[in-house]
Amino acid sequence: MDEEVVTNTSPVVEPAADPADPAIMIDAHGLSKYYGPFVAVRDASFSIPQGQVVAFLGPNGAGKSTLMRMLTGFLAPSAGRAAISGFDVRQQRIEASKRLGYLPENGPLYPDMTPLELLGFFGEARGIAPRALKDRIKAVVEICALELVLEKPIGKLSRGYKQRVGLAQALLHDPEVLIMDEPTAGLDPNQIKQFRENMQRLGRTKTLLISTHILQEVEAVADRVLLIHNGRLVFDGALADLEENGSLDEPFYRLTRELPEAPPASTGGRESAP
Repeated sequence: MDEEVVTNTSPVVEPAADPADPAIMIDAHGLSKYYGPFVAVRDASFSIPQGQVVAFLGPNGAGKSTLMRMLTGFLAPSAGRAAISGFDVRQQRIEASKRLGYLPENGPLYPDMTPLELLGFFGEARGIAPRALKDRIKAVVEICALELVLEKPIGKLSRGYKQRVGLAQALLHDPEVLIMDEPTAGLDPNQIKQFRENMQRLGRTKTLLISTHILQEVEAVADRVLLIHNGRLVFDGALADLEENGSLDEPFYRLTRELPEAPPASTGGRESAP
């Protein structure tokens, strides 16, 4: 199999849309990340329109987290650019962050704080006015079902409740775009079911990009799939176009088995300039 992305219309990834287009909420164009000769992500290009729920699928170590960090501005790319809601995440970082909610795999939670204290802290850090912050805390507490643990130290909460707190802080400023990295990792079946229901509800009003290596997760929440392997996109299309006989198992195995590892980056042993 060659390096081109499989789609339902063409095997080549089309150039990402103009980030100034207000209908495009997540835009990646030629994103690459090199660590010396090691290629973590190579030339990833795609765009996600408003209101779409996209699963970012791939085996462990495929480059999912690296690409998501570049999309959110937490990691500078070696090449390429990214935009959120039309704002370049490097050149217009503050404006992009106002429109982005990010839930990393291990969220920014302070164990000695209660969920209420943490939400208040992040709200103030984001500059949300006191009256508006009170309303937003009430809203995210309801969305994430945190009423029973608001006054308990986060360090004493279950993994499931910690994930809910992480999601609440990501939603606190009511972002247009929500990016989540392995959001159900470590949750039990009941917690996973509740989390997926939240994703389906949020997908009605927001653009979601959800990283996972769990095929059932993709089938449960996604409209579209981006499949990455060895740092390169190997599929970009509708869920139905990836499935075979109603299952993702065989196409996932085939696409992540046949593609060889990316060749070393020609950077002379150094990371290329962003």
